[in-house]
Amino acid sequence: MTVASLAIFAGALLIAAGSPGPSIAALIARVLTRGTRDVLPFLAAMWFGEMVWLSLAVLGLAAIAETFHYVFVAIKWIGVAYLLYLACKMWTAASDTSGSALPETGSPRKLFLAGLTVTLGNPKIMMFYVALLPTIIDINAVTLSGWAELVIVMFAVLVVVDLAWVMFASKARRLLRSSRAVRIANRTSAGLMAGAAAAIAVK
Repeated sequence: MTVASLAIFAGALLIAAGSPGPSIAALIARVLTRGTRDVLPFLAAMWFGEMVWLSLAVLGLAAIAETFHYVFVAIKWIGVAYLLYLACKMWTAASDTSGSALPETGSPRKLFLAGLTVTLGNPKIMMFYVALLPTIIDINAVTLSGWAELVIVMFAVLVVVDLAWVMFASKARRLLRSSRAVRIANRTSAGLMAGAAAAIAVK
C-alpha cells in the first residue's frame, strides 16, 4: 500500500467521518445526557463496526452481505429500536441538577452492543468503502498487510474525529447548570437519538 493511497484514504475518511450522521448523532446524544464517564465502550463498538464494514469491502464481500440481507436488516431494526428506547429515556429523564439525580453509569456490555448495532445497522458505511477503495487501490491485490494498514489508518482517523465530537459535546454539557437547561439538553439529545434511529430506518 503506497503512502499516497493511504493519505487519500485518510483524507476522504476524515471528511466523511467528520460529517454528522446517525453514529455521531447517537454519540453526541449519549455524551450530552450522561457525560464521558462510560462512553468508551460505545466508541470502541463504533470503531469495531467500522472495521467490520471496511473488511467486508476490502475482501469483496459486498455480495455475501447481500446474500445475508435479512441478518443485516435484523441488526438494523434492533439498532433502531434501541435508539428509540434511549430517546424515550432521555426525553423523560429528570432535570434535577444535583449529583444524586445524575444517570447511573450504564453496563459496558450494553453500551458496546448499542454502539455496534448503530454502526452495523448503517450499511452506508460499507458502501462508502466500496465506492472509495477501488478508486485508490487494486482491491484484488490487497494483501493482509495492506488490509492492516487500511485498518490502522481508519482507526487513527476515527479516534481523532470521534474524540473531537466527544470533547465538543462534553464542553456543551458543562455549560448546563439549571434544571431548565438540563431539560432542554435531555430533550435535544432525545431528538438527536430519535433522528439517528430515523436515519438508519430509512436506509
